[in-house]
Amino acid sequence: MPISEALLQQQLTDPKNRDTAFSELIMLYQERLYWHIRKMLLNHEDTNDTLQNTFLKAWNGLDSFRGDSLLSTWLYRIATNESLTFLVNKHTRAALTNTDYEDEMLQNLTADNYFDGNKAELLLQKAILTLPEKQRLVFNMKYFDDITYEEMEKITGTSVGALKASYHHAVKKITDFVKEIGDFV
Repeated sequence: MPISEALLQQQLTDPKNRDTAFSELIMLYQERLYWHIRKMLLNHEDTNDTLQNTFLKAWNGLDSFRGDSLLSTWLYRIATNESLTFLVNKHTRAALTNTDYEDEMLQNLTADNYFDGNKAELLLQKAILTLPEKQRLVFNMKYFDDITYEEMEKITGTSVGALKASYHHAVKKITDFVKEIGDFV
């Protein structure tokens, strides 16, 4: 039976239980966080590295976790920031234009042994890749993870109104992309 967040949070503050509680935290959230990160990075190895960095930052930040939010919200915030940082660094290191960057990300996805999507999934991923990173993040959290706007607000630090607008614009762009490109696939 999974441990409650409140009990897990309490155990994480106790030095005697911290290691065991953190292992439990990893078991509870690693799969969800993996897919949250993966939707941003589209590459298994990059996702695994970023997931490890997420849990490392969480471990190192345990003493500064105030409990103002759920552990899951805190972990999603760390994973989101790590993903965005990874993308900015990769984009900067590669000195690619946005189009080249989207092409590289799509090539990474289609070359990834762990991606087994059909044509419709690939078309959706192509459309999502055309979004600015923040819109892509909001779209993924709402569409795939069904995270509420209120929870997203806590994760991203962006107002509910702005998140709703981002999601609306993302859906419109994806719909337009699919209508335009979908006929040619």
